[in-house]
Amino acid sequence: MWCGQGRRSAIIVAVQTERGSHRWRIGVVDDHDAIVRGLCAIIGEQSDMELVAAASTVPELLTRAPQLDVVVLDLRLEDGSSPHTNVELLREAGMSALVYTSGDHPHLVQMAAKAGVLGVLRKNVREAVLVDALRDAASGTMVPTIDWAAAIDADAGFVDLSPQLRRVLELYAAGVSTAGVAKALDLSTDTVSDYLKRIRRKYSAAGRPSPTKTDLYKRAIEDGWLPIPRRSLR
Repeated sequence: MWCGQGRRSAIIVAVQTERGSHRWRIGVVDDHDAIVRGLCAIIGEQSDMELVAAASTVPELLTRAPQLDVVVLDLRLEDGSSPHTNVELLREAGMSALVYTSGDHPHLVQMAAKAGVLGVLRKNVREAVLVDALRDAASGTMVPTIDWAAAIDADAGFVDLSPQLRRVLELYAAGVSTAGVAKALDLSTDTVSDYLKRIRRKYSAAGRPSPTKTDLYKRAIEDGWLPIPRRSLR
């Protein structure tokens, strides 16, 4: 296996396979080159799997490698996409997803777990555990871990909003005024104010009080209603 040089947004992997041998086809979505190269080295040592392609976004990976057995997915990507959206895109393409994360954002882990990933692994997991998880996920087997189980069971912290409440939160938390939200959604300002009160009550009941607009902005990002801010490149 050879991990080729490429643009920062994608690393293309050229693979030599033995004729007639079955190898699990693996993709990676992560915008950290060091992580991708580390995975390439680990997978390259296995006789039954191959790293076919890696990219910094799910749409880019799907363009480069439309047929994969499993995709190793980071949760925080520079394009600001939500884990739920990314997992859904992969599932629609017939691909399983295995989350590979630092675990610093439990709500993102929860979102991915509820979207249907096969497992959640920390990036500091032992190499042998990672390899076993890749084999299981590639074959469609669940990969139960403490992080995955905790995310599935953590219903108390996650706030599920109706489509209308979500639209109000998305606009308001993004900086639109109450009057602006009302105009955009063809609602009265009183209705928007009432919706915002209901949203705040829901977050308060979930143990995540959000009395200010800044708090609502943070909650909207945590729960995937708003894109994750892009990290600055230095």
